[in-house]
Amino acid sequence: MNRAEGPTGSITDVLGLEVGHFTDARRPTGCTVIVLREGAVAGVDVRGAAPGTRETDLLHPSNLVERVHAIMLAGGSAWGLDAASGVMQWLEENNIGLPVGFGLVPIVPAAVLFDLPVGDARIRPDASAGYQACLAAGRSAPAEGNVGAGAGALVGKLFGLQRAMRGGIGSAAISVDGVTVGAIVACNAMGDIVDPRTGAVIAGARTADGAGLRNSRDALLAGEGPQPVLAGTNTTIGVIATDAILSKAQAHRLAVVAHDGLARSINPVHTMSDGDTLFALGTGRAGKTAGMMLLSTLAAEVTARAVVRAAMAARSLNCNGMHWPAARDLAGSATSAP
Repeated sequence: MNRAEGPTGSITDVLGLEVGHFTDARRPTGCTVIVLREGAVAGVDVRGAAPGTRETDLLHPSNLVERVHAIMLAGGSAWGLDAASGVMQWLEENNIGLPVGFGLVPIVPAAVLFDLPVGDARIRPDASAGYQACLAAGRSAPAEGNVGAGAGALVGKLFGLQRAMRGGIGSAAISVDGVTVGAIVACNAMGDIVDPRTGAVIAGARTADGAGLRNSRDALLAGEGPQPVLAGTNTTIGVIATDAILSKAQAHRLAVVAHDGLARSINPVHTMSDGDTLFALGTGRAGKTAGMMLLSTLAAEVTARAVVRAAMAARSLNCNGMHWPAARDLAGSATSAP
């Protein structure tokens, strides 16, 4: 079996898709689009208890629409869903969509995360932002860290925003025997980010003095109570894609198992305050099928890697009277002390 990293090591190694970011210059927020000019079979799995989504019901294997034309990931909470309208406009202008006899209807599922605490909450992605993300889309490796849907991301909020750190967006890909599986994930989790290779916390809730990493799991097991958090004020969203040929049921299953990658790299994950949502895409451009055991293993792996890369690419931020450091600022500082 021939395994290799792709040319860029990102989701754009998957044939048949393009990725574009829009990052708002007025405050840390933005959106990220995955454009599928020829369409792709799609599935979705929502695990978080507080999701913000659009056009996800049609992805169920029993429902009619077989292919989607883009996926939108955005900040701005529910307001950010408006970015998908701009994507639809761009797709229609480029003659991409579902023929319905009276024109084309682009199918654009979307998911959002909550980044309103970072800067002026009245500024959020809109239709224009989605359109601009499409204009920026291409085959190059997408930028990582605090761009696009990851621009305003924070992680480790169990013990309050003042002890949180920067999240972001990251991507990864692996190719095996002529088939590639890639992921792009915007991580705004309530929990900590864990490197699955070492088990070490690399970003998340900090100690009371802000100088070290607390390790939220250890704190909860030791009886330290979390600070109440409004539901839906977190969320990790992403897209897993392969150029293998998939059925709609297989795409759904790939989205399901990709959450294993979140479980390896975020702790706690899928909480009542997160809206964790993952989409899965099959472009079919490799011209071959692959066993679901292999695809599932790769999907979970690239998802976990994308989360870690999101944290490692993040940059610190001073905003609204708070300082949120990034993983690189507190490297090696995980602790079990309160």
